[in-house]
Amino acid sequence: MAEPFFLYVENDELSREVMKALLTRGLGYHELTMFETSAHFEDHLKGLRNKPDVIFLDIHMEPIDGFEMLNMLRRSEDYCTVPVIALTASVMNEEIRHLREAGFDGVIAKPINYDTFSGALNRILSGEQVWKIK
Repeated sequence: MAEPFFLYVENDELSREVMKALLTRGLGYHELTMFETSAHFEDHLKGLRNKPDVIFLDIHMEPIDGFEMLNMLRRSEDYCTVPVIALTASVMNEEIRHLREAGFDGVIAKPINYDTFSGALNRILSGEQVWKIK
């Protein structure tokens, strides 16, 4: 299997740096693209050189929040089957239920827990949904 390609949409610079460190230095992956804004999201998707194997979306983005970006992905013929994982600090039971009902394939709590991230990512890459937040 080729190295997986990841897309992360996140407006917080520190969160982007953490994800990059986890995926590249921590886990040895190199195929990561990050969007710093959700503005023109669909146009940015069209500009990708590869289709992502996993898309991580920050939920609290502007001008387009994570739920609307998910809707755009699910309506797209190219991206409708790609696993989409929500990243959020809002991980109360009601919020997790809302993420599931919206169609996300999992949630990872922010700040990301380094000790559990690798296992969660392996499960995501094998096609499992990940709803454990710690």
